[in-house]
Parts: sequence; C-alpha cells; structure tokens
Amino acid sequence: MIGLDTNVLARVLMQDDDAQAALATGLLAGLTEASPGFVCREVLVELVWVMERAYDLPRDAVAEALTGLLESRELVIEAADRVGIAVDRYRKGGAGFADQMVALAGLTQGCTETATFDRKAGSLPGTRCLGSKTAG
Repeated sequence: MIGLDTNVLARVLMQDDDAQAALATGLLAGLTEASPGFVCREVLVELVWVMERAYDLPRDAVAEALTGLLESRELVIEAADRVGIAVDRYRKGGAGFADQMVALAGLTQGCTETATFDRKAGSLPGTRCLGSKTAG
C-alpha cells in the first residue's frame, strides 16, 4: 500500500499541470485492490479545501470527486463510512466538509457533544454552538 498526498490527488482530479498530472495519473493507474493507495482523512479535508478555494469548484463537483474516490476499489479511504456520510451532508449544503468530519469523529468516539463557535457546524447532529441556548 502506498499513501497518497493531497497534491497527488489534486493533480489527477484537476489535470492542471501536464507533467505532474501524468506522473500522478500513472501512479494511480498502477494501483490495484491487492496493492492499493491509502488516503487519510486529513488529505480529504485538505483536498476539499483546495478544490473549493484554489479551483473555485461548487459543492456538487467536489462531492462528485469525493464519491469517485470512495467508489474506487484501488483506494483505501480512512474512515470511509464517515467520509460517505460527510460527503452526503456536505453535498446538501450547510456546514463544510471539515466540520462534518469533526462532528462525525466526535460521535464515533462517544463524545456527548462537540463544542464550536461556528453556527453552521453547531447545527450538526452531536454538536453545540457555544453561546447558543440550544444544542444542534
């Protein structure tokens, strides 16, 4: 198994640098179910940030890219079940992908709630916006 960094996935998805895109695409083309690539949660959070900020992609396009990664048999996605839930919620609007992942991580670890000052994040299940009178 080989770990994949954000910039490798970004080159494959965006194809915006011919030389790097060719190298990254070649690397991913060599992956198999028996010898997969590994994508950690932090890479996915960073990838979403890059796609939104650097490439100005809308949520639907970002969510579609993440769904494609999740469906790839040649990739092992850390916490794939949570990532799938986060992608679905992210696609629908509201809190960002990173906030979705943070809230789900807290729930998975048995937190009674995750505290935040972010109002959108505070509306997620298992979260509470500090300074607000009601829990999310």
